[in-house]
Order: sequence, then C-alpha cells, then structure tokens
Amino acid sequence: MRFENVRVPRVSSIAVCVALTLALGCGQWLKAQNEPPAPHTFFRVKAAETLTAPIKGRLLLFLKAGSGDKEVSIDEFRPTATFVAAQEIPRLEPGESVEVNADQLAFPKPFSELNTGLYEVQAVLDVEHNYNYGGRAPEDWVSNVMTLAGWKPGGAAEPELVLDHHPEEDPQRKAAFEKLKASATADVAQLQEFESPTLTRFWGKPVKIKAWVILPSDYAKGKGTYPTVYWTHGFGGNIDGALVSGLRIYERMKAGKMPPMIWVMLDESCAQGTHEFADSVNNGPWGTALTTEFIPRIEKKYRMDARRNGRFVQGHSSGGWASLQLEVNYPKVFGGTWSTSPDPSDFHDFTGIDLYSEHANVYHRPDGSPYPIMRDKGKVLATAEQFTELEQVLGPYGGQMTSFDWVFSPKSSSGAPDAMFDRATGDVDPKVLAYWKEHWDLAHVVTTHWAERGADLKGRIHVYVGTADTFYLDGAAHKMDAVLKGLGADAHFTYIPERTHFDLYGVGEDRQGLFDEIGQQMWDVARPGKQWKKQ
Repeated sequence: MRFENVRVPRVSSIAVCVALTLALGCGQWLKAQNEPPAPHTFFRVKAAETLTAPIKGRLLLFLKAGSGDKEVSIDEFRPTATFVAAQEIPRLEPGESVEVNADQLAFPKPFSELNTGLYEVQAVLDVEHNYNYGGRAPEDWVSNVMTLAGWKPGGAAEPELVLDHHPEEDPQRKAAFEKLKASATADVAQLQEFESPTLTRFWGKPVKIKAWVILPSDYAKGKGTYPTVYWTHGFGGNIDGALVSGLRIYERMKAGKMPPMIWVMLDESCAQGTHEFADSVNNGPWGTALTTEFIPRIEKKYRMDARRNGRFVQGHSSGGWASLQLEVNYPKVFGGTWSTSPDPSDFHDFTGIDLYSEHANVYHRPDGSPYPIMRDKGKVLATAEQFTELEQVLGPYGGQMTSFDWVFSPKSSSGAPDAMFDRATGDVDPKVLAYWKEHWDLAHVVTTHWAERGADLKGRIHVYVGTADTFYLDGAAHKMDAVLKGLGADAHFTYIPERTHFDLYGVGEDRQGLFDEIGQQMWDVARPGKQWKKQ
C-alpha cells in the first residue's frame, strides 16, 4: 500500500500530546523533542607498532567498576558485573587503530548508560573466535588494563588501548600442570589420536578423535583384561582437562579407593562447542565414529574386556548428557552409564523451561517474569536472557546455547543449524523443536524405541544430580526418572540433597569421593561377586 497521495488532516500539538500521554506523558514527550539523544561511547584500540603482521578477529572490550586488577574479564557467577562490547575486525595493520562503538553490540547494556565513576578496561582480540568456549587463548592479543578515574561515558577524550601482548598464563598454574603432565608416563597415561575416516569424509578434512588412556597401576604386571570406562568432560573442557581428571582417577585406583579399570578420557570439544559424541547433521557422526572406529581400534591395542558388560560410559554436565545418550542410542555396545548432572534429558524441563508449552519462550514465563538459568544456594545468578545475550556479544558460535543448536538442530539452507529459539525475542521455533524432540529428547527417544532397546537398557541407566543444581538440571532428571519408571526400566536416579553442579562428587572431606561409588558399581557389573580389594 502506498501513501504518497493520502491527505493527512492537520492536528494541533496539544492533540498530539494528549494522544501520547497514555504511553509517555506529555511532559516527557516534549522533553524528548527538545533534548538531543545521549552520545555514544567510543574507545580507540590500536595494534602495537611492534607487531610483525596484520591481526584480525573479534575485538572484545571488558569494563568494570574498580581498579588494580591485572585482568578484566567476565565472572560467570556475576554476569552483569562486567560490561562487554564487541566488534569484528577483519584486518588491523601494525600501528593502525580502530574506533569501537561500545553501545552498538554490548552487554548487559550500552556503555553510555553507565554513571560517571572509577572503572578499569581491557581489550582482547579473540583471534580464533573461541572465547565463548574457553576464554582467552594463547594466540589472542590483549592490552594492558587501563584505569579510568572519574570517567564519564561519551566524554570528549576516547580512551586508547594498545594490543601489544598475548595473554599471560598464571606461572604457578602453568608449573603445576607441567609437573602433573610429567607424571603421565607411558605406564600411567597414553595419548591416543585417531583420524576418523567417517568424520573426515563428513568435514572434507582430517578430523581426529582424541583421548587419554589411563591404565591401572598393576596393568604392566598383569596379563588379564580390564573393564573399561569411556569418560567425557563437560562444556568448556578439553584434552588437557581430560588428562587432569584421568590422573586423579589413577591416583584413586593406586590408593585402593577404586577398582582397577582402564579409563578412556575422551575429548568432546569442537569449534562449535561440544559435539557430545552425537550423530549430528551439523557436527557429524561422532557417535558412529566412536563406536565403530575408535573403540574397536583401541580394544586391539589394550587389554580391555571388549564386551558389553565390561564397557561403560561416564561423564558430568554436557559429558553427563553425552554418556546418557551413548547408552540410550548404543545399548548393545555399552553395559551401563553413570551420568552426573546431565544436560536436559527431557525437554519438558529445559533448565526449568517447558519447551513444549503453548507459545513457549526461553526468556519469559507466560506472566512475563524472566526464567532463571543459574542459581547458587537459592539465589538467582543469571536469567536465560542474560546468559544468551552475553553469549551473543562474545561471539555467534561456540557458546552453550549455540552448541545445543549444533548438536540438536536440523541444518538450515545456509548450512548452519537452525536456531531452536529466536535470540532477540526468546520465542521457540515449533518446527525446530519438533526435530529436537524426535532425535534428542532422550525421554522421548527411550519411550519411542523401548520395544527394541528396552531389554538392553533395563537396569543400565544411573544418574546422579544435586537438588540444588546450579543450572536447574535436577528438574529434567526428575522428568526422565518418571518416564523410565513408567517403562519399568529399573533405572537408578540419585538426588543428592543441597548439592550443586560443582560440588556433587564430594563425600565428607573428599571432593571426588563419588568416583569410588561409581567405580564399585561398574566393577560389580563387570566382575559380579569378585573382590578387587586386598583382603
């Protein structure tokens, strides 16, 4: 419809004021007409002249109140305490600078809305676009922290930050890891990297499955086979963290706290987040590659039981969901899962949100109140909307919400996964959700396939979760528990009172004590009636 020839009647300014009063107030409207908009806040970021080549990546500005810190970064448990602004930098020559608008793409709000005060700011160039997953990487470029005393957003002078060095790892932490890694001698831990033909075909480039194989202390002395556990980490983990966890398990076995078994510490990290060893149309057939290529290969190399009742899966958080889906989808391969604090296994409770409700929205309840996504001892730390907004500023991929799309969603016409919900409004896309349900709502998958899988799954599912889980994951566990009870699955769900996502494994003063219970239960499946402890 065109409006060029439509005659508009004249109305007085008083009439306009009356018309706007309900929404804005006449005085506010007149004030808005007379006042210029608040100026945007800009920073200038420069590539040091000492750099030897151009740099590029996602430029991030971190700003918070106070002074004296060596690093300014986000705090996951206080997500709104640090302001973040972002801008893509396609190319920045040595000595060249760029002006960054700290209002255009910012969290939790534009920098111009800050009050005058004492602040500190730091610039980070995320070279590989992986900040969302692992934070600062060795190849990134950073500036020194600048103190802004009495700083007024949008003031005349633009603060200038110089990207002149790489992030500095804590020397004590680095030394501790190097010492730990040195203890991973060949009789204790061995790194396995296998180039998967299946994944390589999918991606059109070499793709490897990586894992540290942790051997029990008596492995070299014996001749028999051992039960084997395939473990994987949660979101944010990597192959180095897998080694750290594996060596802790080794020490427990050596000390006689856990039965002697082989633990295969898998790496499930990828550029898109975590692939969770799922056969995803976006990430590739990781489950198939694991079960048909990697496991048969290492079972030929090590003295493993190489049978269902001696082959288990275990993991925490995203690794908990990965281990749960591996058992559900490959019940003839694995003889049981011990999943702890798994990501949502029933999408009727997706971190507290019923995705199947009418007009479902990830950000707000029907009454408009925000959905929380993080808590600590009853206190809400972040809402789902805040969590997602920060992720979008840090980068369009590699974050937790985007990682879910890469695992669960169908592929869009652009080649990227379809988003399950609109990042601007929070509205759930029913078509995408239908795909999620059919393929990855594990409670639904188990129900749908119970006739052919039930006999193999009965008694094989073990889940542990805290009743105060930081990400509300106990809700989905209860939902799936009820579904499995209805199927007569003889599943074992343990709800540990007042435990969160991060202290679930504690038993008394032992922060990792739950491993002993899990290890014993696995042993009893693999070696029923046989003692492993010295009498």
